Amino acid sequence: MYSSQFLSHIGSHAEIDGDAFNDGAFILSIGGAQQSHVDLANPGNVFYEYLRRIANVLDVFKPADQPIRVLHLGAGALTLARYVQATRPGSEQAAVELERELLDFVVEHLPLPVGTNCTILIEDARAAAARFPPGSFDAVVLDVFAGADAPGHLADAGFYRELTELTAPGGVILINVGDDPPLAFARRQMRLLHQTGYDAAALADAAMFSRRHPGNIVLAAVRDQWPPAWTEALLAAGPHPAAVLTGVDLEEFAAN
Repeated sequence: MYSSQFLSHIGSHAEIDGDAFNDGAFILSIGGAQQSHVDLANPGNVFYEYLRRIANVLDVFKPADQPIRVLHLGAGALTLARYVQATRPGSEQAAVELERELLDFVVEHLPLPVGTNCTILIEDARAAAARFPPGSFDAVVLDVFAGADAPGHLADAGFYRELTELTAPGGVILINVGDDPPLAFARRQMRLLHQTGYDAAALADAAMFSRRHPGNIVLAAVRDQWPPAWTEALLAAGPHPAAVLTGVDLEEFAAN
């Protein structure tokens, strides 16, 4: 074990262990459950499948290497913030985490790369989002859900509308939704996101859309029509087998 700390606020131990198969990479676990993977030697390497899909959307929605403004609601081990800095130097970022002990532990043992411009806020995600004026970000990433146990104030249409106001023209909202069969919570989130008027897509392992498997679905939403070229690029980028639902296919999947 690389390091361990008891988190008094949530009553669990946080542990950081080296990745036995990847030198320079580490795994953050909380209460024995793996939560995040960080490759300090190569921050451009995103190991977890759902995070890789989010990173792929960040890759396609603006020209490569162009700095972007990103709000991370749910910081974890700051894997995506590290990725953005590695792939788009000069980006301005903000990360929000409710658990101060956790984030202090992460930053102490897995420091951010030199030059990273990332403001860290210890606060509830919705309260923190309200601090920023409209159009502050090119991308907003919401990664706080634990299935149907998600905080209700972060999983309603009102909050999603607030997130749309934070995005600049051409911006994207990215929401990670973990769920169990028959994915009722995930499908409800799709319907709520649709109520904002944004056009959306759902990205996941193709088997997830059978509704028979637990896992993660990434919801991505844009103010204008979802670009078909993005679908092609995301299908090619994987992880495979990849599926991207849009339009009528997404509406049918999300239906009650």
